[in-house]
Amino acid sequence: MNHSLPPTEAPPAAAVSATETPAATPAFSPLYQQIKGLILQSLQTSEWKPGESIPSEMELAARYRVSQGTVRKAIDELASGHLLIRKQGKGTFVATHAEHQVQYRFLKLVPDQGDLNTEGPAQREIVDCKRLRASAEIARALALRSGDTVLQVRRVLSFANVPTILEDLWLPGTPFKGLTAERLADYHGPMYALFETEFGVRMVRAEEKIRAVLPDKAQRELLQLPPNTPLLSVERIAYTYNNTPMELRRGFYRTDTHHYRNDLN
Repeated sequence: MNHSLPPTEAPPAAAVSATETPAATPAFSPLYQQIKGLILQSLQTSEWKPGESIPSEMELAARYRVSQGTVRKAIDELASGHLLIRKQGKGTFVATHAEHQVQYRFLKLVPDQGDLNTEGPAQREIVDCKRLRASAEIARALALRSGDTVLQVRRVLSFANVPTILEDLWLPGTPFKGLTAERLADYHGPMYALFETEFGVRMVRAEEKIRAVLPDKAQRELLQLPPNTPLLSVERIAYTYNNTPMELRRGFYRTDTHHYRNDLN
């Protein structure tokens, strides 16, 4: 594939951002946005895998036949979106959920005392892991057809041996073929890092809906709660490149010792 892009040429179709739909892309976009699209295309095709370094700004400028400043601006945007990470004196790397500063990107529940760093990693218990046919609701969320195979996982996250988060996850069956309760239990890093390393699926963004709910009997027992204890319900759809949904997650959070924190920039 010829990745060269003279500044005087019109943006090729390949330059459409991998996190946008072509229909939403204007007929003209600034040059750095075109370069951003080409870099995203290389990320999407796994030319550079999570944790690997990408070519230098000088090399990318030569490859695309643009200035280093244009490449730098494109990389800055990708870094601000947590797709790339700059490391002083080392270069620019594809972000991975195994990185400490990235692995908590989608976890917004923090302790009232201290922070995620002082609290340490959660203790995880896989309650259930099974394959089943997607209901209409699950299929719609994951852009599947009703009846397609999905993997359903239920797990409990505990902090200081106190069950704090109950999560139900639904994953499309084909990309996660071979994922079992044993593999989930044996992997001690972040779940999204497992998805990257074992299944080649990188979650790049998510949408959430938050509301207060009362748990049902099973949820209350798993979280060891007294009756009528409210929980924070967080429903998340996580997407990989090209706006493809790869996970529906429904989390039920205790907030007696934790709170939901979101930094608004």
